[in-house]
Amino acid sequence: MSFSERPQASLMSNPRADRVRDVARLAGRSARLKREHFLAEGPQAVREALVAHRDRVARGEEGLVTEVYASQACLDRHPEIAEAAARVTTRLATDEVLAAMADTVNPQGIVAVCRFVHRPLAEVLDAGPRLLAVLCQVRDPGNAGTVLRAADAAGADAVIYSSSSVDIYNPKAVRSTAGSLFHLPVVTGVDVAELAAECAARGIGILAADGYGSLDLDELQDASAARRLGVAPSESDDGAAAASYDLARPTAWFFGNEAQGLSAEEIALADHRVAVPVYGSAESLNLGTAATVCVYASARAQRR
Repeated sequence: MSFSERPQASLMSNPRADRVRDVARLAGRSARLKREHFLAEGPQAVREALVAHRDRVARGEEGLVTEVYASQACLDRHPEIAEAAARVTTRLATDEVLAAMADTVNPQGIVAVCRFVHRPLAEVLDAGPRLLAVLCQVRDPGNAGTVLRAADAAGADAVIYSSSSVDIYNPKAVRSTAGSLFHLPVVTGVDVAELAAECAARGIGILAADGYGSLDLDELQDASAARRLGVAPSESDDGAAAASYDLARPTAWFFGNEAQGLSAEEIALADHRVAVPVYGSAESLNLGTAATVCVYASARAQRR
């Protein structure tokens, strides 16, 4: 039975109702941690959440989405969401109610309440990952979400957030993932030194993205291409150094704080410091762009 075919509950129209306030509280960290639930806002995020919910239930696991609140106009525009929403508790609401629930100034007509999605670190590492993105002391929710989205696009196996990084369930971070939060494993609250030791025990290399790194990402990619062709590495110092690390091996990329980068302690945990070359006049790349270039370099090498 589709959502449109079900008997409809009364329209939620009071933006000051207790239920509305209860949902709106999930925009705050303390409420999220207490309830272990967060908000997904907008058609794209809710659509991906509902797909993940369906897949979990099909595997016999606990569902992901507990409630959906939507305007009739939004469900009419997105019949595929209306059909998927029939599997969970869904309530019609006015735009005023949705605005009171949502974190955004101009909500897109739909909000879902979801259970936390993060996984234990041991579970992710025991699955034999080949590509991990690790965020160390990343504080901006937009960057935290953007890197996760890039890692998802590159086919990474998981994204890991240090204990000092921003809460990935922050509404802005969730929006920045554009639904990718529901696609790949996420680990939160990790001690980076502990992670490095676990990676070493499993043969996972660690590369620190650092603008002052001694290795050049281009040289690493050239060495990887030469290795595939059975060609000896370049005789230059840079080429020989790049040949010392196989970009196709299982790798965890460390990305640092937006302003300070990686700390000396975090850099010391890595096998190599790798710089993304800048050919123009820009002083540096922002975190999201640098992370995208790095994870795609590994993804390309691993797939070829």
